[in-house]
Amino acid sequence: MKFSKKSLGQNFLIDKNIIKKITSLINISNKNVIEIGPGKGALTDEIIKKKPKSLKLIEKDNNLSQDLKKNYSKYSFIKIFNNDVLSFDIGKIIEKNSIIFGNLPYNISSQILIKILKLNKWPSNIDNIIFMFQKELGEKIIGKYLSKDYGRLSIITHFRLNIIKKFFVSPNSFFPKPKVTSMVIHFQPKKNRISKIKNIYNLETITNIFFSNRRKMINKKINKILNKKEINKIPGLKLQVRPSELNPDIYYKITELFERK
Repeated sequence: MKFSKKSLGQNFLIDKNIIKKITSLINISNKNVIEIGPGKGALTDEIIKKKPKSLKLIEKDNNLSQDLKKNYSKYSFIKIFNNDVLSFDIGKIIEKNSIIFGNLPYNISSQILIKILKLNKWPSNIDNIIFMFQKELGEKIIGKYLSKDYGRLSIITHFRLNIIKKFFVSPNSFFPKPKVTSMVIHFQPKKNRISKIKNIYNLETITNIFFSNRRKMINKKINKILNKKEINKIPGLKLQVRPSELNPDIYYKITELFERK
């Protein structure tokens, strides 16, 4: 029996009802599917039953990757990559009408999401993304403006993704059992541009600057980024507020003006 590796943040999903609930969120038939961190293949088995056009598995653990290759060798539509997703060029394997699934390791889940958000090609060929996160992180990802969870991660996420559905998963659904509740989030990429931002890296830079100290008012920080004339071009901007009190559209506008410099 192979045990999970703490260093890789491995918690294997074993609850078949949850697995079926995840794979029922979207029609998989004849779609190109990518699964990040398939582990022992519990979710993979259910995806196969739904008859995808292709299935690409990205698994960092060498032993698990070898087991997956043995178990699925009879399926010509499955390709397995023994790679760390954070250093892997995932863009090169995304085909039209792709769905990405991932029961993500808690320790790198936000990095994986950001990696997807920062893909060069956008709108991408991705139709749906279904990821599982630690509940606390999930709340920050979907955090709405003026909620306690609103911040950098939700601003960047909402720039490129719509939140379609979410549900919680009990620690009892995993082995080994984590100490926290998980959250499955179903995203759909936004196909229409909501702003004129040219590079999402610049939005990341701007939100980093503002939220580096979220308790301080924004006036000093914005004056370092934009001049008075540019600041006056931003409708609804108040300088005596904290970063969490600015709505996402203002961050997008600040980034647009920053890019023009």
